[in-house]
Amino acid sequence: MSTDRIVSTSRIIPAPAQVIFNLLADPREHSTFDGSGSVVRVRKGPERLYLGAKFSMDMKLGLAYFVSNKVVAFEENKCIAWHHFAQFVWRYDLEEVPGGTKVTESFNYDKPWAFTVTLSHKEKSNLRDMAATLERIESIVTA
Repeated sequence: MSTDRIVSTSRIIPAPAQVIFNLLADPREHSTFDGSGSVVRVRKGPERLYLGAKFSMDMKLGLAYFVSNKVVAFEENKCIAWHHFAQFVWRYDLEEVPGGTKVTESFNYDKPWAFTVTLSHKEKSNLRDMAATLERIESIVTA
């Protein structure tokens, strides 16, 4: 699903929300489930994220760089979200459903300076990468 300056996709994963949430809340694991291939490793941060936690990641999109993030939503087994300096928000919402957990990943770039996202048409690649992320999460938590 895509709406104005929010891109999101969902997948029902046959695992408890707690197992999925624990994976998402561990920044050391982000590179294992990142479907974009841009997250290299955690640079600095707590072992488990919490509301207000700060963490940084080594990244690579052509060139190597790092990004600092702050957790802006955190509800145990329900949602977790963070943003970087541009305040674009990556969010995961979890909902227990028959057969597992519906996981929705969204990217909200509703900021005046989001023209870089729209000019580069990153919405389409973000949607593809998020679907790959959810597939990877499923393979990890059901292994």
